[in-house]
Amino acid sequence: MTNEQTAIKSTYFSIAGNTSLAIIKVLAGIFGNSYALIADALESTTDGRAEPLITFLVVGFLITSATIIAYESIKNIGAPHELPKIWTLFVLGPLIIWKEISYRIVMNKAKETNSSALKADAWHHRSDAITSVAPFLGISVAVY
Repeated sequence: MTNEQTAIKSTYFSIAGNTSLAIIKVLAGIFGNSYALIADALESTTDGRAEPLITFLVVGFLITSATIIAYESIKNIGAPHELPKIWTLFVLGPLIIWKEISYRIVMNKAKETNSSALKADAWHHRSDAITSVAPFLGISVAVY
């Protein structure tokens, strides 16, 4: 397999993984009563490669989403509400592990092909793993 084919295959791996994880996170966030998990899912939707116009639209989507989540959080901060479901931790934990595994797989391919684009993609997997730790900790504290 050529370096180009390896890079393309690794890119498809990242796109498919990011899309799947975003869907899992948003569903778990909705059904598990966790705004933190929904916000993490929204962040995951920016994990693809996009042209500047698409990037502008994504940023607008993220700002709108963040504003709605912040508004709802402030509005409901004093009101009693249902806690996040404990099972959301069992969804989020493996997703964090998967993103770290994805980092290692893509980083190995980046080194193999000497691709800076794949290296950047690998680091994005790692940053997703790290940013998902915050909702995991927040849900853990809320549940316990």
